[in-house]
Amino acid sequence: MTNPPNPAPPQGSSTVLKTLRADRQGPVQHITLNVPEQGNAVTEAMLDDLLTVLDDQDSAVRVVVLAGAGPDFCLGGDRTEYADHLAHDPTGGGIRTSGAKARRVCDALTSNPAVTIARVQGRAVGAGLALALACDLRTAAETATFRLPELALGLPTAWGGLLPRLLAEVGAARVRELILTGRAFTATEALHLSVLQSVVREEDLDTQVAAWTKPVLRRSPTALRVTKTLLNSYAAPARLADVSLFDGELMASVLAAEQYARQPVTPGTPA
Repeated sequence: MTNPPNPAPPQGSSTVLKTLRADRQGPVQHITLNVPEQGNAVTEAMLDDLLTVLDDQDSAVRVVVLAGAGPDFCLGGDRTEYADHLAHDPTGGGIRTSGAKARRVCDALTSNPAVTIARVQGRAVGAGLALALACDLRTAAETATFRLPELALGLPTAWGGLLPRLLAEVGAARVRELILTGRAFTATEALHLSVLQSVVREEDLDTQVAAWTKPVLRRSPTALRVTKTLLNSYAAPARLADVSLFDGELMASVLAAEQYARQPVTPGTPA
């Protein structure tokens, strides 16, 4: 008795979530951060939506394209939500939970059996840069800019495993300068730093994504999956000291300490 053939993947389907738009075109899954009025800032709801799409990804998907709606790719984490978390739980429990989700999202992009492509325009800041860096291939408009402002905001560079990925791709000396100064850097510099593999005119971003997608779709699915596993495995030795599992803990500890330091102290109060 022969098994029935697998159903053909949908040639066109679209799902609108609270913070995302997910469009499936055959073997290509497009995921668009879709809160442009807030600069596509990463919230708990967005992390949940990203996990919903990535965890339920069809095995027939061969390419995942991550993009941002509006003028900017992503302006980073939502700081007002961090404050809300601390107001609800001063020990930082909510921030730890959010940090664990961020790690899962970035790992889901990096270890995805499909090839993941970041399509960047405008600004990619903090967590936005982390999401792009978690992808296999990254292209940006020539007018795009990047920044790691966490230190200036009183935060550690601890979100989604950003730091070890950045160190592995760019190198310690340059990463140290970008983090300590928090300066913005251009798409051209990002290309030289290996943060990007391509810089094009903004109107040519889709053309670049298609240029990467077409050869990938011609590859054997099994060979492609194994090759991605090999690439991630060979990158692992450079991340043996990866402590990004503690990203949420670090973020919660720093923010809780900052809030504690701002609280008034009554003379005579025991420590």
